[in-house]
Amino acid sequence: MQLNFNLFDMERYYRRRIDSELAAWASAKSRKPLLLRGARQVGKTSAVHHLAQQFEHFAEVDFNERKDLHYLFDGSYSPQEICQILSALLQVPIEAGKTLLFFDEIQACPNAINRLRYFYEKYPELHLIAAGSLLEFALESLPSYGVGRIRSVFIYPFSFEEFLWATGNDALATMIAEASPQRPLADPLHQAALRLLRVFLVIGGMPAVVAQYCADGNLLECQTLLSELVVSFQDDFAKYRKKVPAYRIDATFRSVAEQGLGKFVYNRVAEDATAAQVKAALDTLVLAGIVYPVTHTAANGIPLGAELNERYRRFVMMDTGMLQRVLNLDIAEVLKPGDIQVVNRGAIAETFVAGELIKSASCYEPCPLYCWHRDKPGSNAEVDYVVQLGLDIYPIEVKSGSKGSMQSMRTFMQLKNIAQGIRTSLENFCAYQDILVYPLYAIRNIRQNMGRN
Repeated sequence: MQLNFNLFDMERYYRRRIDSELAAWASAKSRKPLLLRGARQVGKTSAVHHLAQQFEHFAEVDFNERKDLHYLFDGSYSPQEICQILSALLQVPIEAGKTLLFFDEIQACPNAINRLRYFYEKYPELHLIAAGSLLEFALESLPSYGVGRIRSVFIYPFSFEEFLWATGNDALATMIAEASPQRPLADPLHQAALRLLRVFLVIGGMPAVVAQYCADGNLLECQTLLSELVVSFQDDFAKYRKKVPAYRIDATFRSVAEQGLGKFVYNRVAEDATAAQVKAALDTLVLAGIVYPVTHTAANGIPLGAELNERYRRFVMMDTGMLQRVLNLDIAEVLKPGDIQVVNRGAIAETFVAGELIKSASCYEPCPLYCWHRDKPGSNAEVDYVVQLGLDIYPIEVKSGSKGSMQSMRTFMQLKNIAQGIRTSLENFCAYQDILVYPLYAIRNIRQNMGRN
């Protein structure tokens, strides 16, 4: 297990999987303007700044700070004229093929979102990227913003693989990627991966926290930074939707963390909260990218989204570090060897798996999460996640230890005539006849080995 600390690491850029997608877009002969989408503080702006190093010039407009530039997008100016004026005002050459133009916080100027399509139609040779911290709320209010003429790219917190890269464990990341139930890791490597996984569960994948850990390895400082991030998200609740009170969004946010496993129960949020208020708050948190819904699917065939029951839904937070700070968990219990059942009231393992499933999917479209539940007197059964890999359906059961019953998964497999199931736990790669076992740290391998959505 290798960690290289440097006093200047906080200023470093740690590579992300999205970097290769952005580089491919930049080098393509034809391209659409990019719209980077994702929750606040997940690294959208940093990824653009990193890409900008490949260009001779970089021109950036922050629409929160430059309200004096909003008039350029009222429809009076062509894309070329906009670039000419911006070049003069910013004192940066804006030349097709040589300049990366970046519109940050674009949600502050809805007209600019609407004008992106014209850059594709009338100035396609220009490299243009847009992003925003509250972008999804602006897009929701726009009936059309250039479908087919703009490419969306979704960015999330660091995955575990990216955390390994950041901490200098590239070789271990490669060995994990090459492992499978037929080719398990050597036990010393498996134990090293588990130790790093525990750290990642504690700090999560928010870029600022990962950078803090890589800078000095101080977990207490990471906890302080996580607390500040949670507060900053809560402060933003008032900006999301005027019709949903911030205090109701905050109560719902905390309830998502506290309810953990099982169906989300609306009346546990607050005694005076109505179902409509809680639903509006949940929809808001999902739109902000802070919470992921996991919806029941009948799973009788593909696509899984064809037979949903939205009355049975779980909700998980986007980041395990933020989850454990909201719950004020004892991080020493997560870090010590052995099962992590003690922290499972916050479903930290299930939250981690949800994030890894999303991060390992295509970055060009949202990745919905599904579960399966049977509610019969004396015969309840629930599968944590159900995924489509290629043309096949697989149930995934999450265990926070190295043991546990697989009765629910076998019930599902029998009912749906599914040939193989997947269990993820603290075990090394292995197989139990028709059940394939992937360690928690290797969720990405499931898509790699068994197909992609």
